[in-house]
Amino acid sequence: MSGAEDRLLIERAVQGEREAFDQLVRKHERRAYQYAFRLTRSPEEAADIVAEAFFRVYSALRSFRQDSAFGTWLYRIVTNCYLDAQKKSRSRQTTSLSRASSDDDAELELQIEDTSPLPDETALEKERARALQRAIDALPEYQRAMIVMYHGEQLSYEEIAEALDLPIGTVKSRLNRARLSLRDLLSRDLELFRE
Repeated sequence: MSGAEDRLLIERAVQGEREAFDQLVRKHERRAYQYAFRLTRSPEEAADIVAEAFFRVYSALRSFRQDSAFGTWLYRIVTNCYLDAQKKSRSRQTTSLSRASSDDDAELELQIEDTSPLPDETALEKERARALQRAIDALPEYQRAMIVMYHGEQLSYEEIAEALDLPIGTVKSRLNRARLSLRDLLSRDLELFRE
């Protein structure tokens, strides 16, 4: 029913019915945001990517061939928006929050401090999660997208292949390479993952 409902909403939206497009957005915006957030780890960046993605969807809705699911098409667009944003961000200057700042010849160290005490087990789990996220963030964008789509969004090989317009064999080999890269990156923090 979901695919049929999407097709009906798309047909109505293409005919100029604004409410139909709004319903389509409401139906899919949460999943699109969750996917974008898993890629960016930033609420603001994820919101920007989803807004750009739905703008692109609106602009290209007339050309959408309904031989694939709308959700799959949306994943492709969100992925492309994410990759485009990453290209743009590489050219921007960034400032570290931990850099030293001077004020009247006095040097201040900007720090963000977590003062809440954590039990050992909770601290270890959080450190594992941080190490995993650092490793995922260090992957090239296309590998990060593969890991997030398969393990985070739990898309099948077929859905990823359709979303990225790749053969299933390519998806499997790229996902395998992404996992190997992730394993290599995590080998630096091997002591965290030993029981």
